[in-house]
Amino acid sequence: MSLSDDWRGWVIYQIYPRSFADSNGDGVGDLPGIMAHLDHVASLGVDAVWLSPFFPSPMVDFGYDVSDYCGVDPIFGTLEDFDALIERAHGLGLKVIIDQVYCHTSDQHAWFAESRANRTNARADWYVWADAKPDGTPPSNWQSVFGGPAWTWDARRGQYYLHNFLAEQPQLNLDLPAVQAALLDVARFWLDRGVDGFRLDAFNFAPHDPALTDNPPAPPGPRTRPLDFQLKVHNQSQPGIIPFAERIRALTDSYGGRFTVAEVGGDDVELERHVLTEGQHRLNTSYGFEFLYAPHLTPELVATTLGRWTGDPGEGWPAWAFSNHDAPRAVSRWAPEADRAAMAALTLLLLVSLRGTVFLYQGEELGLPQGEVPFDRLVDPEAIANWPKTLGRDGARTPMPWRDLAPWAGFSTVEPWLPVDVRHLALSVASQTDDPDSTLALTRRLVALRRSRPALQTGALHMVAGGPDGLIVFERGTGEDRLLCAFNPTGTAIAWAPGPGWSRVDSVNDDAGSTLGPYAARILGREGSTSPA
Repeated sequence: MSLSDDWRGWVIYQIYPRSFADSNGDGVGDLPGIMAHLDHVASLGVDAVWLSPFFPSPMVDFGYDVSDYCGVDPIFGTLEDFDALIERAHGLGLKVIIDQVYCHTSDQHAWFAESRANRTNARADWYVWADAKPDGTPPSNWQSVFGGPAWTWDARRGQYYLHNFLAEQPQLNLDLPAVQAALLDVARFWLDRGVDGFRLDAFNFAPHDPALTDNPPAPPGPRTRPLDFQLKVHNQSQPGIIPFAERIRALTDSYGGRFTVAEVGGDDVELERHVLTEGQHRLNTSYGFEFLYAPHLTPELVATTLGRWTGDPGEGWPAWAFSNHDAPRAVSRWAPEADRAAMAALTLLLLVSLRGTVFLYQGEELGLPQGEVPFDRLVDPEAIANWPKTLGRDGARTPMPWRDLAPWAGFSTVEPWLPVDVRHLALSVASQTDDPDSTLALTRRLVALRRSRPALQTGALHMVAGGPDGLIVFERGTGEDRLLCAFNPTGTAIAWAPGPGWSRVDSVNDDAGSTLGPYAARILGREGSTSPA
């Protein structure tokens, strides 16, 4: 059975458990903390929540180094807490999607402990092992995302093991049917507990080129890490990922249909996203980093990115995010500090107007800027390794501000694992709840707008060419519901008239005149068309 197409128009709210709400006073967010605030999430009108990892882990990469796929780390709670969270979410009409990290485990996982013991054990080939070159150097020139070679020597085996991320995250051998079967058993465990789908972390990093061919050099461009010096041709995005994706889809469909979304990064991300989601037997959707890492929001970026998804028969379905736990918050990348409230409004309206499933990251509904984290409080290994050339991920992971007048913004009763940015206090949930002009109120209104207009949920999208420079203009439409969407992502007013036959549906930062002001956006409906109110 296939999942209903309703998911195509979903708005999914991402929760980073460590930073959402601390229920037990240890400074770290947890599952009971999430459950206590699910009413807030439901009040946004979103369709689902995505929970970043909460599994047992040494926390070297804060949960993306999994040591037990079928448990809950004690800092987050218990399996009983998870079951209660599922029940509460479903009672509020929210689907629950959880992370699955299939490319690698922690080096503390029992599978890896067995694999590294010798070359003859039952799991000897469950990870990617290779002999040194004759001169003792690593088997290939592959570089890790977090800096340095993607290979680490292990004296027990007398071999190198592959890790595309940290050395503490050894790469699973996804070419091996037994490994795939074990991971599908993990998926069954969580499906049996009632989860509604999976976000597949760094999915195209597995499998790898078994010949261990060196990656070619990358063209000249910005470089802050050794990884940036090469094209990731052989250590990711191999053909073997497709049959595995189809096995995952077959499993989720066997449960009456569940949702799957892959995180896809790399040098040819759009091609990979299409291949992974095309037809009815692969993943439901995927997202990349086109917007997440973009330093500026421009018409060219939007037109190029959206234009790759034409809606042709058999084409997959895209997903989009402007902010998440891996990327600096969009308002800080795309606007100067004085204009960030206006940019927050514009990006919210743009996000709900896109053709595709969309993700809203915790705090985005409040207009939070990137949190400021001093160097001595950094914990993100990528940020520490590349300081100060990259902003790192800590600033997007600072605690959720619930109450402006409470210690540590109501996130915890003790000092949190990351500092609370003082600028976030005035943007807290409590300070915005009763303000009809707040970003929070706007989020609720715009999510409701998306849910009320078929054109915004699943309608076709085509860019409108020939308009004034600096504007993003596109049409959305399905059946009788036709919309014209215009956005000014600049700090300068731009003259623009929609032409006859259009009337205002919604807008932000807009005086409805013959110009679109700085960071203004306007959604117009075709007069005479019909749509649910």
